[in-house]
Amino acid sequence: MGMGSFQALNGTRSSALLETSCGYLLQELKMIWDEVGEDLFEREKILLELEQECLEVYRRKVDTANISRTRLHQQLAESEAEFTHLLLSLGERSLPRRPEKMTGTLKEQIKSISPALKEMQLRREDRVKQFQVVQGQIERISAEIAGQPVYNDTFSNVVVNENDLSLKKLEEYQNELERLHAEKSDRLGRIENYIGIIQNLAATLGMDSSQIITKVHPSLNELSRLSKNISNGTLEKLDTTVNSLQAEKHIRLERLQQLGKALANLWNLMDTPSEDRQYFFHVTSLSSVSSDEIFTTGGLTLNIVQQVLKTRDYIHVEQRIPVDDITIKPRMKLMKSNF
Repeated sequence: MGMGSFQALNGTRSSALLETSCGYLLQELKMIWDEVGEDLFEREKILLELEQECLEVYRRKVDTANISRTRLHQQLAESEAEFTHLLLSLGERSLPRRPEKMTGTLKEQIKSISPALKEMQLRREDRVKQFQVVQGQIERISAEIAGQPVYNDTFSNVVVNENDLSLKKLEEYQNELERLHAEKSDRLGRIENYIGIIQNLAATLGMDSSQIITKVHPSLNELSRLSKNISNGTLEKLDTTVNSLQAEKHIRLERLQQLGKALANLWNLMDTPSEDRQYFFHVTSLSSVSSDEIFTTGGLTLNIVQQVLKTRDYIHVEQRIPVDDITIKPRMKLMKSNF
């Protein structure tokens, strides 16, 4: 016997049992009425009430079943709509395990689509996480380039447009991230180059490069252990600082060149021996040198400029006082030892 036959037989038995039970109860009620002597009108009234009550019970059951059916229809429609939306948002054309044709009862149809829908929901969750990571990195590097503080390295709060989670869109974000990584790397390289130039210039001029660099931005000091500020503002300040140091280097070189020529002229007038001139050779040798050729540490310090200036003034004084070579030479030696 098949399932359909069994169900039909079971329904027939239930109906027969119900009819038998109702008939038995009605027969018992009739016997009671006969014994009591209930009139016909009252009997008809009670039977009508029983019929109405029975109809109400059936109606409530039908309404409940109808509501349940409507909910199942809605659940099935929502599942199919969500599945279709997930396919579109993920850029998928189809899913192999999705049933092509929905057949069977409503519960069977819902059960058949549930595994495919669950798989698509998991795919969406994974894809959203991928978007959050890439978009979060884009936001972080963009903030670094803009010179804005980065407060959070987690990406769970990144807002993702879940209407387009396709691999094509993800690739667009990944390409943007690669571009930003390249720009960040370029900016870091430029900053390191500026820092190297500043350190060399500061060494030549006898300045504290660490103090100069920190003044541009504290994050550029290696001791700060901060992420380097790579904003346009920082790059502009570094460029301005380099230009300022180069200008100072040029000014000091010109000053020393002028003083060196003045010393040479004075020595020639005084017939100063070469051994006495040797101490200032590093100054007089600058006469034909450009600022780009000066890399010696401490070669253009303010102390050197001041010492050469004092020496020139000292020789001027000596030139005006008539003294013999015996007097001049000890004084030159004394001056040399003080310098």
